[in-house]
Amino acid sequence: MSGERHPVSEGLRNLIGSSRPVSWINTAYPFAAAYIMAGGGMTAELVIGTLWFLIPYNLLMYGVNDVFDYESDLRNPRKGGIEGVVLSKRWHRLTIIAAIVTNLPFIIALAIMGNALSTVVLGISVFAVIAYSARGLRFKEKPVLDSATSATHFVSPAVFGLALVGADWSAAIICALVAFFLWGMASQAFGAIQDIQADREAEISSVATWLGARATARAAAAGYSIAGLLLLGTGWPGALSALLVLPYVANTIPYLNLSDEQCEEANRGWRRFIWLNLLSGFLVTQLFIWIAYAS
Repeated sequence: MSGERHPVSEGLRNLIGSSRPVSWINTAYPFAAAYIMAGGGMTAELVIGTLWFLIPYNLLMYGVNDVFDYESDLRNPRKGGIEGVVLSKRWHRLTIIAAIVTNLPFIIALAIMGNALSTVVLGISVFAVIAYSARGLRFKEKPVLDSATSATHFVSPAVFGLALVGADWSAAIICALVAFFLWGMASQAFGAIQDIQADREAEISSVATWLGARATARAAAAGYSIAGLLLLGTGWPGALSALLVLPYVANTIPYLNLSDEQCEEANRGWRRFIWLNLLSGFLVTQLFIWIAYAS
């Protein structure tokens, strides 16, 4: 019948949906930017690494998450759009197989192309992605470790890019990476607020179920603020990036006194966060161009 979807197209649609296309750039960009800014140039490593962090890496990260979070996703009212699909059990096996098949060649190639440090970072990155969701590890259910693991998902591509080039680990680079990590922890914690009730009903722990909505929002605001202060240590004009944390801090303000029962109201802030990332990415790119021309 004309209204029925072909199994192949339906499977592909679910795979793409579970990889969160809106978030692809959030992992590919840190790698590519770090690699290029560290002097890597247009190389095979850049192309292969960017392609891997763009799609397969996200399928491994979010696809595995959708498989193991299926029961809680069914109870989560925000699932089913750009914030994540509810992946039918019909596609669980396909998703796991596709994640392995699409990631393994890239991981092997990048390990061969890299050096000892980059390979260690590569291993940490892959482990963090799997450990966050997979049964038996489930770092996402260990308060604070959940935020740290999530931050690793987004910072490790940048660290990998720097390691692959053999970058000089200057104080400015360390400040930027630590700030990025704190930003990632704050963002994961803030995003967890909206799921407090759904997670508790599913008996899932998180930094937000542990601290509560009010304290988590305040911790996120503090994390963003400290990240901004650290960015001041990157020197001119990199220190201008400290201004970019201000919209994130402002985004937490309406929720600083939020009760756990009102947790779903934080979804408005999370949706703003998604668009803030696009604006911040654009502005960071302009700053990188400035730094490149100034050097």
